[in-house]
Amino acid sequence: MTTQPTYTELSSLPAYADQPVPTAFEDINGYLNVRHYLGIGSEGLDESLAELGIPWNWPVAEGHACLSAEHHVRYLHELKTGDQMSVRVRLLGRSERAAHALVYLLDDTNERLACVFEEIFLHVMVTERQTAPWPAAIAEAMDKRIAEHAGLGWEAGTSGCLALR
Repeated sequence: MTTQPTYTELSSLPAYADQPVPTAFEDINGYLNVRHYLGIGSEGLDESLAELGIPWNWPVAEGHACLSAEHHVRYLHELKTGDQMSVRVRLLGRSERAAHALVYLLDDTNERLACVFEEIFLHVMVTERQTAPWPAAIAEAMDKRIAEHAGLGWEAGTSGCLALR
């Protein structure tokens, strides 16, 4: 079993999609419905990518997009309606056309990791619907962030089933 970073370690990363669990996302038991974990995590990943030069309107503004290719999701603790949650992102690496990230959904109310998903996402040209090399400025920003994250001092804890090709 992979050891996950502690809440304190993860809290050192910037918070994204910071919000309470909304009632509209609750399941019959009063907890965050399983289908929303990935959506909230993806929202946080998107916010983190904006800092690297990939804005939310990138497809419309520049004809580029990021598309998910693979996920591995692990649920560790439930989030109850009203709990404060946030997303933390660790970039692990990139290839010419893809990137590898860990996305952590934190339960800030109870100071614990609720869910972690590992993702491979691709750079795609919208019109062609084909993968393409990352634009130079994006690649440079990603490389800088990957190097920063490699120096965090705690293990990434990947699933072992996803990798860049």
